[in-house]
Amino acid sequence: MPELPEVEAARRAIEENCLGKKITKVLIADDPKVIEGVSRADFEASLLGKTIVSAHRKGKNLWLRLDSPPFPSFQFGMTGAIYIKGVAVTKYKRSAVKDTDEWPSKYSKLFVELDDGLEFSFTDKRRFARVRLLKDPASVPPISELGPDAFLEPMTGDELFESLSKKKIAIKTLLLDQSYISGIGNWVADEVLYQARIHPEQSAASLSKENYGNLHKSIKEVIEKSLEVGADSSQFPSNWIFHSREKKPGKAFVDGRKIDFITVGGRTTAYVPELQKLSGQQAARAGSKQANKRKGHGDGVKDDVNEAASDEEVNGSVQSKKGRKPRGQGNKSSAKRKSKESDDEDNANDSEDDDDDDNDDHHDEDQKNKTRKVTNNKQSKVEKTSKKTVQTSQNSKKKKKAK
Repeated sequence: MPELPEVEAARRAIEENCLGKKITKVLIADDPKVIEGVSRADFEASLLGKTIVSAHRKGKNLWLRLDSPPFPSFQFGMTGAIYIKGVAVTKYKRSAVKDTDEWPSKYSKLFVELDDGLEFSFTDKRRFARVRLLKDPASVPPISELGPDAFLEPMTGDELFESLSKKKIAIKTLLLDQSYISGIGNWVADEVLYQARIHPEQSAASLSKENYGNLHKSIKEVIEKSLEVGADSSQFPSNWIFHSREKKPGKAFVDGRKIDFITVGGRTTAYVPELQKLSGQQAARAGSKQANKRKGHGDGVKDDVNEAASDEEVNGSVQSKKGRKPRGQGNKSSAKRKSKESDDEDNANDSEDDDDDDNDDHHDEDQKNKTRKVTNNKQSKVEKTSKKTVQTSQNSKKKKKAK
């Protein structure tokens, strides 16, 4: 999904190709979910005949300043993207539009033609983006609520140290908080923490001075390097975790080291256990938990229950037990879900979700499937127990009548 590098690449493309040009044609999609708070007619009338003066960005938001207000602003969501006809703008996964597709795309939410014939479009396939028409985009939410931009307003090393030392939450969770620092999303956070050799669950307040220094350096280097190549991920350094972070568990490696996946701050998180280790009290607690798990009691048992139940169903070892659905039904249900998700995606009718939620991530999907299987397993057990209870009660009543 688009994060600071991708949105900045889009801003630069507009700045290089569209400034000083007059808008001669505007087409706004009939999509009130994405086009927020203004009618199509009013939006189009407000842009027609205006000249694009400048392009601005903060965090993952972009807005265009015209020769008079109001101004269009774009919150990119999961798949928002800027396309300029005939101009190479960075493309990223899930952005939907291909060179061979119709123009403007059926996913276009705002289409503009300029007085020199140049055309550009803002598209959004999944409909989590928001396009607004505002008098001063920077002074109202969501932009006014953002923390300092990670690229334009970087903290000094001392400022970062002082700020993080007061935060007792996981460092990755904090980096994803747009009110703390804006522009860093899931992949940037994973890359920054990997390069800094910091465990994503390490409490921000417990980081060492060396950690703070490495983190400050990594934020700067990851963002600058990604911008240097125009946010083209194919040109990211080969030793970045980025290239393998969406591979399946067991098949993801970077520099020959295994990548593991955990959930931090509600997001699938890629990290390298060999290099990113918990420290201090967190390391001691993790060691104790692992010891309990090996002994087969305590927290480890709880952790293993769901995995065992999940594996049991995956391997089909319980398919003949009473009270459980045949595996075929589960597969049909899964197929229906996949079909519905595909239809929703193609018709742009996805349900509302968090702007930054990476729903298409392979590992998130694997986790959801496991959760569904465990839930079905538990429901089957409950149904089985309930049937036994009813049967016992009925038998008891029959015995009393016989007496």
